[in-house]
Amino acid sequence: MTIDGLPGRYWKWRMQGGAPALARRAGARSAAARGLASEAGPPQVVVASDMLDLPRYLGCLPAASSRVPVLLYFHENQLTYPLPEGVERDLTYAWTNVVSALRADRVVFNSDYHRREFLQALPAFLAELPDEAPPELAEIIASKSRTLHLGCDLRGLDEVRPDGRIVSGRYGRPEDGPLVVWNQRWEYDKNPARLFEALMEVARQGVPFRVALAGAGQGEPSQVFVQGRRALGDRVVQWGKVEGREEYARLLFEADVVVSTALHEFFGAAVVEAVYCGCRPVLPRRLSYPELIPAEVHDRVLYDERELSSFLARVLAEPLPPWSAEWQRTWVARFDWGNMSGLYDDEIWSVWAEASRSD
Repeated sequence: MTIDGLPGRYWKWRMQGGAPALARRAGARSAAARGLASEAGPPQVVVASDMLDLPRYLGCLPAASSRVPVLLYFHENQLTYPLPEGVERDLTYAWTNVVSALRADRVVFNSDYHRREFLQALPAFLAELPDEAPPELAEIIASKSRTLHLGCDLRGLDEVRPDGRIVSGRYGRPEDGPLVVWNQRWEYDKNPARLFEALMEVARQGVPFRVALAGAGQGEPSQVFVQGRRALGDRVVQWGKVEGREEYARLLFEADVVVSTALHEFFGAAVVEAVYCGCRPVLPRRLSYPELIPAEVHDRVLYDERELSSFLARVLAEPLPPWSAEWQRTWVARFDWGNMSGLYDDEIWSVWAEASRSD
């Protein structure tokens, strides 16, 4: 049984008030299904995201459903998510993550980096609480935590590339230089200021390139983007969200390089998509990126913080990467949903089996 989700807005209110609303929908769905023998009874496993206040949700369910085993999936978390300068962390949301993890039967994270970072931050967070923070809480959560990478629709991107590399002409002329794509959210945690700084330094060195800024943000672009676009001028061949999955795939297949300057990345789906489509990655040597990229090419893909401009200029000056496009696809093809779905099934079955043995 699945229940309809809530609209993707007001994330703080979703963490505070989403649980009763979702429990109400789940209860209505169960009541409607009781007349169908094949769907009678409560669900066998609940799969929930870290945005849900899990104890509150289960407390709002009918008694039979509230005892169902739960797999809690951490796509992000409010304990280690970086904040804008001058903003103080509201521990209410971090605490919701923590008590949800404590209540869940299994806790899975979308990258090993994410799992390790969250668990390492727990002791310091608990030390900040006024009193009565269970000293064994961090150990309990760690004991039931796993890594389960995000499943991405990568094979679906191939539908627009039946005959090799795409050259649509929509993103400038190849003779004007390689096409650099930045397909991140237009938010502070993706560090756009560092991106524009590096691109302008490369431009001052006389290295030709085009740039596609293909992400999207909330509301009007910040001054960082407005000033960056003005400074880069005609080098900017795409500005803003690309409409439609097909056109987005075309851009990635046409691009040459994908750059990340992220301050934080729990997994990196946008980078995985670009790498799969043949964009040569230029990524920080930190966060989740080292586990996405094979160790044997780390030195050719991952940059140290102070060397981004020189690293990017060197990559743009090379006509082709020193590896095949097909081998590069194998770096991330493991994250395609066709490969990941069975791992998710196994994890869910494992949660159900463990709960059944303990009954």
